[in-house]
Amino acid sequence: MTAAKNTTSSTETVKQITYLAAALKAPRITEAAARLADQARDAGWTHEDYLAAVLEREVSARNASGSQLRIRAAGFGAVKTLEDFDFDAQPAIRTQAGALASGGFLTEARNVVLLGPPGTGKTHLATALGVAAARHGHRVLFATATDWVTRLTDAHRAGRLPQELTKLRRYGLIIVDEVGYLPIEQDAANLFFQLVSSRYEHASLILTSNLPFSGWGGVFGDQAVAAAMIDRIVHHADVLTLKGASYRLRGRGIDSLPSIRTTTSQTES
Repeated sequence: MTAAKNTTSSTETVKQITYLAAALKAPRITEAAARLADQARDAGWTHEDYLAAVLEREVSARNASGSQLRIRAAGFGAVKTLEDFDFDAQPAIRTQAGALASGGFLTEARNVVLLGPPGTGKTHLATALGVAAARHGHRVLFATATDWVTRLTDAHRAGRLPQELTKLRRYGLIIVDEVGYLPIEQDAANLFFQLVSSRYEHASLILTSNLPFSGWGGVFGDQAVAAAMIDRIVHHADVLTLKGASYRLRGRGIDSLPSIRTTTSQTES
């Protein structure tokens, strides 16, 4: 009779836990409570130990779920991590990249600039730092420089650029990939400058470029705008320079790509 009574009591308790967990929008608590109950009894846990263990499982699961949602919402072309990065090809940046992955630069509203020839891993590294930021709880947005210009231009034409810039400031990290691959018209360059200016000392940027800073004037069509933009970007920034040949050319019998300097000079002439 006592055993049957205990079984009924236990069943009612499980039902109550299930109801309360659902009310808290934490359904995983039911599973964790059931899974840990026997372990808690056998090990002689206190009630506080048992409660802490159940809640710890829920928080861990929720954090993992939130990270995946932030990563999916960021707009990465492909999810890449530092663990996948070939630091043997870029040994000079290994320590600095590892430090950046801790996310400290985000709390200080610092920027990161990745410079180097095509195929040296700039986009991979920018994405990996973005993924790490999302896992640290930060909201992230990723797009190419061309796509950012299009977004800002559309907002400007719709008369809502201030609202768009305010919205973007709520993101802890914005990644601008491929600065310099395509020229940007002066009006669009002014809009891009407003994006940079609105985030200055408030939130972080990661930018990748195949050009040194000295070549950005030609990209944005205005040396003064480029200079003001660079000034705000690098004032609080870590600048990493990647070197070497493109990983895409390995094993294909091609030693190098056309020189950036030569290409830029020909364009200007």
